[in-house]
Amino acid sequence: MKAIKYLVMGVLMSGIAAPVMAQDEDKAAIEAIKSNAANKAELVKIAEKKMKKNPDALVAIGRAFYEKEDTANARKFAELADAAAKHKSAPAFLLLGDIEVAANDGGKAASHYNQATYIDPKNPDGYYKYALVYRKISPKGAVQKLEDLHTQRPDIEVQEMIGRIYSLSMKYDEAIAAWKQVPVAKMERANITEYALANYFLGKHADGLEVAKQGLQKFPRAGALNRLAMMFSYELKNYDEAKKYGEALFTRSDSAKYSNVDYFYYGLTEDALKNYDAAIEEYNKALNDTASSGLVKKENIVRKLSDAYAAKDDYVNAIAQYKEFLAIAEKPTANDYAGLASLYTQQASTLDGDQKTEAFKNADAAYADLAKRFDTASEFATFMRARVNSQMDPDSKLGLAKPFYEELVNTIAPKAEKDNSEKARLVESYRYLIAYYLLVKDDKATAKDYAAKLLEIDPENETAKQVISLK
Repeated sequence: MKAIKYLVMGVLMSGIAAPVMAQDEDKAAIEAIKSNAANKAELVKIAEKKMKKNPDALVAIGRAFYEKEDTANARKFAELADAAAKHKSAPAFLLLGDIEVAANDGGKAASHYNQATYIDPKNPDGYYKYALVYRKISPKGAVQKLEDLHTQRPDIEVQEMIGRIYSLSMKYDEAIAAWKQVPVAKMERANITEYALANYFLGKHADGLEVAKQGLQKFPRAGALNRLAMMFSYELKNYDEAKKYGEALFTRSDSAKYSNVDYFYYGLTEDALKNYDAAIEEYNKALNDTASSGLVKKENIVRKLSDAYAAKDDYVNAIAQYKEFLAIAEKPTANDYAGLASLYTQQASTLDGDQKTEAFKNADAAYADLAKRFDTASEFATFMRARVNSQMDPDSKLGLAKPFYEELVNTIAPKAEKDNSEKARLVESYRYLIAYYLLVKDDKATAKDYAAKLLEIDPENETAKQVISLK
């Protein structure tokens, strides 16, 4: 009798314990997959057999494989779960969609995610995943899916996600329009950053700064938001504010990864505040940050570095950096080459004697190089060479500027129509030649000839009138 009693109790207990053991079997398999245990295959096989009618457990095992990047086994268990649920397992289709994303097949992924929304129309996961994948095919279609979610779940705010979809598709106006409908304080940190960045791309610096400021109220140590606030403030010429946000970026931001953009903008800010040594330090940091060298082009950094040296009258370094800029610039313009000559002229103004003359000669050579490189800049280069040589020969006794002013006369005078710039250059050329022939060569006749020509384009010129009246 006692034996029969224990036998019945054993049968009853085994019936009660069976589901618990089954639950433990799928958990054991999942833990084995995650830890890559030696008996993983054995435990998975046991779980597969025991869980063959439990789609949720099968999906969980498949998800564990997926997280270990074993998509073959992940797909196997997703399909087993789908079959067990008679094609009505939304989690199975979500997993199948994730597997297709890993395989770079957006079309199949979207199809699986779409099926998940039909099976479980109240679950937002399928809508979100579908939208993120489908936005590459059709941002409008992705947005429509999110609006379908809102219809099913009015309690879920979709405008923040819609903004992200448009932002990822580089439709920044539409992104901003969506985000404006969501209080910044309720937005996710990444989306606040994207919101501010969208404004930056559209040149809406004041709006972007306001978004960044609101974001910083919620996430005061967010490096990306401090970065953008610095950039916006600089662009708005609020340099003190820009420096404040720059300091926060470098000293009071969590897990901030710096790039040459950060150093460059902080350098620009110090530059604008006339803290040139500090600016130079930041520009050099930007140059040395090779990991992010493509974000701000080296040529742009070197150019600003040259400007900072020039601002503190360190023309030796300014010129050296400017030459480097011209050497690495992809497509230096005529104005860029003229900038080197201008630096030499500025340098000359700080020197005396032979050093001053040498700087002027370098400027003259730079303008000559400009004329060779750009035919359209030839007249300007000749005019500037005339001025540079005139400064080397202030009393005109050597006539250093004479050939250049004569070339300008020969080039400009025959033109039927002359713009104001050409007229001004011609007037200056005639004035120099009048003075040269009258005061240096004592050649009144030639001086009067040039005076007559000057009166043709400037009838009220007093100098020309006086020369004409000379006996």
